Amino acid sequence: MKMWIRIFVDYLRFERNLSEKTIEAYQADLEAFKQFYENLNSELSWKTIDSDVIRDWEVSMMNNGNSASSVNRRLSALRSFYRFLLRRKMVTIDPAHNLRGPKKEKSLPYYIRESEINLLLDSEKFFSDDFDGQRDRMIILMFYSTGVRLSELVGLNLSDVDLDQMQVKVTGKRNKQRIIPYGDEMGDAIRVYLDLRNQFLTTMSKAAEERAFFVDSRNGNRIHPSKVQVLVKKYLSLVTTQRKRSPHVLRHSFATSMLNHHADLQSVKELLGHESLSTTEIYTHTSFDELKEMYKQAHPRAK
Repeated sequence: MKMWIRIFVDYLRFERNLSEKTIEAYQADLEAFKQFYENLNSELSWKTIDSDVIRDWEVSMMNNGNSASSVNRRLSALRSFYRFLLRRKMVTIDPAHNLRGPKKEKSLPYYIRESEINLLLDSEKFFSDDFDGQRDRMIILMFYSTGVRLSELVGLNLSDVDLDQMQVKVTGKRNKQRIIPYGDEMGDAIRVYLDLRNQFLTTMSKAAEERAFFVDSRNGNRIHPSKVQVLVKKYLSLVTTQRKRSPHVLRHSFATSMLNHHADLQSVKELLGHESLSTTEIYTHTSFDELKEMYKQAHPRAK
């Protein structure tokens, strides 16, 4: 039994052809558990360990500050090891089979505060009046006003934007389409942008991509996702110091602002194009965080 980890490591290396880094991780996790159960009871072995011992190890790891993902990774290594031992008939029972690891923490989405977005969109100093400047402002406003994904924004065609009905049709994941309304501010911005876009395209010496709503000023073609990412990061950097400054952060900001202003969760789900309400519910945590912060600032006994 002293060599069982070594036998398993050889199996990973020569039969599974796993990378050395992965093999080292498996070995370290198993050695850590071996040390744990030996410290718990020197008479324990791989054959006599039961699920309670593994649960004790799980609790010990959590108490020592390990993340849920780290604990789950180690439990996964242990499950793989016991499956191997069962196939080789080295043990008759797998104590790790029915054990469930801790739930992974849901990371709260990053978002830009309304005051920061307002500063960016309302100030005249950030966007120039030419085609590039107004297209860039239109991109930021589109993300924040509709909550569209990067791929959905880049894929927009002129025919998808209905100025009369004040709505855009976007094609989301698995080619599912949805209609998103927009307000007067975005309607005005669209008209300004389209005038400049049409003027710009008439200056192109070669045929431009006429269908695309957002076009690149270098060649008139549909704007590339990487270009949009660079633009969004550039402009968000002007008003926020937070680490993540991406199109998806603006999508998060849209959802958070909607909920902060009392939109119901089902409506936000439909606007975002989520299939499950549970996906949208993560934004309620962000909204509640803002509520708690407001409470702490406003209530005289909260400090």
